[in-house]
Amino acid sequence: MSENRNLMKYLKLIILSVTVLFIAYALYSKNNTQADQSNKTIILEEPLSIVETNTSLQDSILNFGKEFLGTPYVSAGCNVDGFDCSGFVYFVFQHFKINVPRSSVDFENFGKEIPIENVQKGDILLFLSPTRNVIGHVGIVLNPKGIESDFIHASSGKEMKVIIRCLSNQGYTKRFIKAVRVL
Repeated sequence: MSENRNLMKYLKLIILSVTVLFIAYALYSKNNTQADQSNKTIILEEPLSIVETNTSLQDSILNFGKEFLGTPYVSAGCNVDGFDCSGFVYFVFQHFKINVPRSSVDFENFGKEIPIENVQKGDILLFLSPTRNVIGHVGIVLNPKGIESDFIHASSGKEMKVIIRCLSNQGYTKRFIKAVRVL
């Protein structure tokens, strides 16, 4: 009988020890997971595809741009107090350390031209100026649907703020020049 009691004591001690070790390991793992993530290296068994990587970046760019919906249009503006069209595009892309021209006219030979049917989120639409025969307006594709694509831009029209519009709107369709990819 005393052997059974001793055996039961040892079993309880072993169970208690294992439980303490398990809790200690769980706490250790949790603390290491919450440690500075910038020092960790993520090893992927398979590389991410370019589309998966760009989609995440594209969505981040667009989500950041949408934070400024309603921000006033300001001629030559390039900050949270107000934007012109190219200032808005420049500001949004610079936030992600992506260099794009600061002036809409400089987009003429920038990026890779793509057919409107193939636009993706984050591509840039170029438009003629309403008063001159040069590129005078730019916006970022938000919802790609070819000529029906929605884009976000700083409008100098009656809205005078950052808005979302559809490319099929007659005022934009007749001035549309091309779409370019910069990502």
